[in-house]
Amino acid sequence: MFIPKKYGQGKVDKCPFCQKQATAMNSQDVPVCHEHKEEILEDLKCVCGSILEMLHGKFGVFFKCMSCGNMSLRKVMEFNTIKARMKGDNSTSSKAINSQGKTTITVRSDDPRYFD
Repeated sequence: MFIPKKYGQGKVDKCPFCQKQATAMNSQDVPVCHEHKEEILEDLKCVCGSILEMLHGKFGVFFKCMSCGNMSLRKVMEFNTIKARMKGDNSTSSKAINSQGKTTITVRSDDPRYFD
């Protein structure tokens, strides 16, 4: 059954961070929502394990793998999990001040200071 497209439903971009409708472009020219305008996509990997190169074309952003070829943004987002950084989250360890005024530092296993 053929369902005709309505005006404005031809191409609707989604934000890779929150899946809302994309209304802005970030510094990498990736369509994102207004809340994630300052975020960037980092370390996207292919199924084969190599790092993808981001390119810009006539139809938007796409990625290039040396062994697998070109892939669309939608396909790359299927096998990469993207998490937006929080505005106050600029370090990997957290500091808390208890009632006595002493500072408690929590070091996670992915922190570089874990092995020191």
